[in-house]
Amino acid sequence: MTWQQVREWIEIGGHDPFPAGLDAADRKAAAAELPRYLAARLRAEGRWRIAENAHTFRLAGAACLSGAAQVAAWLDRRELREPAEPEADAERILVVLRDRPDEWRRDLAHRLVEGLRAGRVDGWQSLTGRPGFDLAVSLAIETGIEPPENDAFVVGWLWHLYREFWRGAEIGIVRDHPFLDLMVARLFQAEGVAAPLTSDWTRGRKSIIGALADLASEGRLERQALIDGCGARFLTHGQDRDVEPFVHLWNRLQPTPAEVSVLDLARVLPVAAAPLARLAVDELRRYDETVGLTSDLFAETVGALAFRPERKHVTTALRWIAKATPERADGALAALAPVFGQEDHALRARAVRLSRKLAPYATPATSESIREAASVLPWELRTQIAAVFGEVAAPPPAESPVPGTLEITISLPEMPPPIVSTAQLLTALSSPPSFRPQDVEQVVAALVELTHRDRRATVEALRPWWAENCRGYGSRLFALADSWTTYNPYFLVRHCVSAIVSPEQSVEASRLSAEYLGENGRYRTLLDHVFAARMREIIALLESGRTLPALLSTPTTPTGHVDVATLVTRLELLGDAEPLELDFGQALLRLPRAADPEAVARARRLISPAGRRLAAWLRDGGLPDPIMDCGIDARLRYVAYDTYRPVPAMHARMRPATPDVPKPIAAVWTLEPKDYGAGHSDDMRWWPSIMPSHREAVAAHVLECFAVGTTRGMEVLTGLVQGEGPVGRATASAVVTALGHKRPEAVDAMKILAKRGEFDAADFGWALAELVRADAVKLTRVTPALEDLAFSGAHRETWALLAEAIPALLPKTGDRPKTGLADLLKVAVKAALMAGARTEIPGLAEAAARKGGSRVALEARVLLDTIS
Repeated sequence: MTWQQVREWIEIGGHDPFPAGLDAADRKAAAAELPRYLAARLRAEGRWRIAENAHTFRLAGAACLSGAAQVAAWLDRRELREPAEPEADAERILVVLRDRPDEWRRDLAHRLVEGLRAGRVDGWQSLTGRPGFDLAVSLAIETGIEPPENDAFVVGWLWHLYREFWRGAEIGIVRDHPFLDLMVARLFQAEGVAAPLTSDWTRGRKSIIGALADLASEGRLERQALIDGCGARFLTHGQDRDVEPFVHLWNRLQPTPAEVSVLDLARVLPVAAAPLARLAVDELRRYDETVGLTSDLFAETVGALAFRPERKHVTTALRWIAKATPERADGALAALAPVFGQEDHALRARAVRLSRKLAPYATPATSESIREAASVLPWELRTQIAAVFGEVAAPPPAESPVPGTLEITISLPEMPPPIVSTAQLLTALSSPPSFRPQDVEQVVAALVELTHRDRRATVEALRPWWAENCRGYGSRLFALADSWTTYNPYFLVRHCVSAIVSPEQSVEASRLSAEYLGENGRYRTLLDHVFAARMREIIALLESGRTLPALLSTPTTPTGHVDVATLVTRLELLGDAEPLELDFGQALLRLPRAADPEAVARARRLISPAGRRLAAWLRDGGLPDPIMDCGIDARLRYVAYDTYRPVPAMHARMRPATPDVPKPIAAVWTLEPKDYGAGHSDDMRWWPSIMPSHREAVAAHVLECFAVGTTRGMEVLTGLVQGEGPVGRATASAVVTALGHKRPEAVDAMKILAKRGEFDAADFGWALAELVRADAVKLTRVTPALEDLAFSGAHRETWALLAEAIPALLPKTGDRPKTGLADLLKVAVKAALMAGARTEIPGLAEAAARKGGSRVALEARVLLDTIS
């Protein structure tokens, strides 16, 4: 009966008080059954279901299991260790444990503290508490034990304080905590404490760090102990970003120079994380201004700063050295020597000037080290050092950067096999809604062909799928027409199935779509209409009860091309039947630029009107590519708060080259930039397969999307460049725009073009210059990608691109250079060295001859020397 009572209590959710009056025998009986019962429930319901009711099992185990080790192990079971309400759980368990012997409870408290685990804290856990901590800390306080060392206990204590402050507690919650002194002593060595401290002080309310600083100011905590603790943390964890909360505590304490261990701060400086590095520099300079660093410590400090990779720290070292007294000359010069090897020419030039200033006070050994270090300097700086320190050895011949091997593994997806049966069709329809364009095209082709072959059998086969996926809104295919239902391929496929199985439902859906398109169709970009319009053409055919033996435009290659011989075969199947207009137009756009002569000869034998049009098309070599023009144009764009203003961007203008272009093709070969947001698209994956032989025409539409701020779908670029046809300024501008968004697909697209020998450096250089000058692309974003491209093996292409762009980007007299131009010139030097370039760049000599030490002028001189 005892176990039955405990079991019933667990099964009703533990809402009533736990069964009272259990003696030792009762507990033993229940404890014997409890593990078996839990195992059975786990098998039947799974771990997550049990975890939802963990509090009942935890309380039953704490009440019934006999040994402290057994109870601790039970509470630490994976499925039980995280109750939904840790505080309430701890209170309930403490009640049933109070009749246990004191020594038993102390033993359990030790085990619970030792068993706590560190781990990542999810958002909700920051307010509900770390698993197991509430019970462990409450039992430790009740029994009066000193908690054994466990970093997870310290972390749990901090999250506990964080939660209390969130609830509105005052500083007394920290001041009066029985474990305050012990936790503070362990705080600076424990791992994982940064998360609660960072979450706490960045929240802007009462904080643990603020409380510790306030308790130090009122004497409750020893101030020097906190300062020394921070210093110890800096030494052991200074290189980690997690040191930031301790930097914040240090700043709250505001140590005086007498309280600061400047030696420790100097020692952490070479590898300190950014927040600690800033603190160390500020404290050391403050100490130097008030007390004065020794010459050795000064040398160590400026040497550490000069050693760091960040330019700002090297600059700080140079400014500090500029004020150095003669007795600090040797230490200052030792710090300047490694700066000679910096890539930044402005820093090198400044280091040379400071070295010349300190030269009269240098010892012979220091002078010798400066002469050795100066061998890496450019000729004009090396000469300046030699004038005051003595002859400097010429540097060994510079090694050119080593380019990589151009490797690009991006490939097009495999073509799915043709669908020839209703069973295969149903399998394809059951694929996820995000199936690829190639899959959708095959499904649509199968719907048309199978319906033509045997409409009744196809209807019966599709009816169960239609009932599950298309009948949810009674007579309507969807509740209302919107952008999703009218353009999304998955919905259009559902609509097509409905046109076969339930034409009356399909007609109603078509009416809703037509109403929506009449009001909203102008808001979608042109190429978004192509597939949707072709699908509506097919749907109208099926709704009318008519059929066709085949669709003409179903792709035969992953690029979207339609093989000429296959298209001739499909037209032969149609016989005298007139093909669908949009389907035929799409098929013509998908023809490759070169046709097999035998297929062309077969086309000439076609007698249908569509066959004769195809034969004429092939005879004339297809249509000439559209006329294209690209340039910067400012169009009205939405900015914010119902505000519109002209925004400069690269736009393409396009029109057919001849007036006899078929109407469906002329529609997508006509493009003019528009105001507002008419270029937005939700899915550009389809676009390369719409015109796989006319990459530049597709790129013009992509560019218009980018011009209105679209950043989704930039992966379209890698598919686009793998087609056929010209690659010109529209393609280059689209790729460079994507580079400005730090998209790796843009670099991949450039690598693909380089690998195929189709990289037009003149167009890419023009696009880069135009977009940067219009502030449509930032050099700081593009330059790292170009460096990656150069070192990936496309160094000749990168150099040719930069040689085209740099003349247009160099500042004219009186103009400020573009931000990031110096870094672009630095990349140009590397690309030129790898490419072995020897050429002239207009305007570069004038930029290099400018007086002053600006980085642009210095980098221009290096580039001029490199290519001269």
